[in-house]
Amino acid sequence: MAYSLHALVGLVDGMLESNDATKNAEFMQVRSAATLLVAGPEEITLVDATDKLSLLAKSRAGAAVVPKGSGPLDRPTIEVSDVHAAFSKIVALFYPPLELPPVGISPLAAIDRTATFGNNVDIYPQAFIGPKVEIGSDVTIHSGARIMAGSRIGDGSVIWPNAVLYERTVIGQRVVIHSGAVIGAYGFGYGVVDARYRLSAQLGWVEIGSDVEIGANTTIDRGTYGPTVIGEGTKLDNLVMIAHNCRLGRHNLICSQVGVAGSTTTGDWVVMAGQCGVRDHVHIGDGAVLGARSGVSNDVPPRTSVLGEPAIELRDRKLQLATISRLPEMRKDLKKLTARLEALESACEPSTVSVPAHTRDANAA
Repeated sequence: MAYSLHALVGLVDGMLESNDATKNAEFMQVRSAATLLVAGPEEITLVDATDKLSLLAKSRAGAAVVPKGSGPLDRPTIEVSDVHAAFSKIVALFYPPLELPPVGISPLAAIDRTATFGNNVDIYPQAFIGPKVEIGSDVTIHSGARIMAGSRIGDGSVIWPNAVLYERTVIGQRVVIHSGAVIGAYGFGYGVVDARYRLSAQLGWVEIGSDVEIGANTTIDRGTYGPTVIGEGTKLDNLVMIAHNCRLGRHNLICSQVGVAGSTTTGDWVVMAGQCGVRDHVHIGDGAVLGARSGVSNDVPPRTSVLGEPAIELRDRKLQLATISRLPEMRKDLKKLTARLEALESACEPSTVSVPAHTRDANAA
C-alpha cells in the first residue's frame, strides 16, 4: 500500500520541506520505508543527525525524515524533533506488528496444579510451570520456557521461548526476558575441601525489578544466601553475565558481552559498554560510564567515565592513547637526538695528542 508524503507528514506531526524541483512533493507516493543505504526512489528513509545529512546525497531514497532545522535539501524531507520516534511510526504503518491471538492456558503446557494465575494469561504449548508458581495478569509465557518452583512473575511480563527461571525467582511488572536467558543458576563459588573443589552454599535467589529487559542468552546467578538484584528499569543486552550477590541499581544500561563478577554493586543510570569486565566486590557510582572493553578492578566514582585495562578516567586514557600513537615518531626523534648527543660528546673529549719529551723539559726549565 502506498501513502502520500502529505499523509506521512500528518502521521508524525512534522513539517514538509521541499525546493523548486520538488514543489509538488506532498503528492509523492511512498510505498515503503528503508534505511539510508538500501532505500529506493519510492521509499522514505531517515537521517538522525544534521552532521550526517551529506550521506543523503548518496542515497537513492525518494524522501527522508530529518532533524528539525535541516532546511531544504535535494529531495523532499519531513522535519521532526525526534527522528527515530517519527520513523518508527512510519515503519509501523508499512509493517504493522503481528497481532497474535490470545491462546489462554494451553492444555499442552505442563502446569503444576499448585500454580496460580491472574487474568488474561497466555501460556503456550510446551511451557513448564512448576509448583507454587505465581503468575500475575496479562503475562505471556512462550513455548519451551521453564518457570521453576516458587517463582513469581508480575503483571504484564513476557517470557520468550526457552528462557529458564530457577526456583524462587522474583520478576516484577512489565519485565521482558528474551529467549535462552537463564535466571537463578548457581553462582561460581567454590572452596577447597579435602583437596577437592566444593560448591559453596547456593541458598539465594534472583529479584528482577519492574520494567527490566533481559537479552537473549543472558545469565544472572542466584545469591549465596540472599538475592541477586537487578534494579527497576535496567536493560541488559544479549550475552551478559551477572554473577552471584550482585546488586545493580535502577536504569542501568549494560551492553553485550559484559561480565560482572560476584558481589559487585552499581548505582543508578550506570552504562557499561560492550565487553566490559568488572571484578568482584567493587562499586560503580551513579551515572558512571564504563567504555567498551574496560577492565574495572577498583570502585568508580559517580558520574565518571573510564576506559581501558586497567580502567582509568577517560581523559587520562585518551592522553595515553594519543601518546602511544606518536611513539614511532618519537622513536625517530630519539635516535636523532642520541646521534647528536654522541657527536657533541665526542667533540668535547680532551685531546689525546702526545707532547715530545724535549718540549716538556724546556717548559719545565
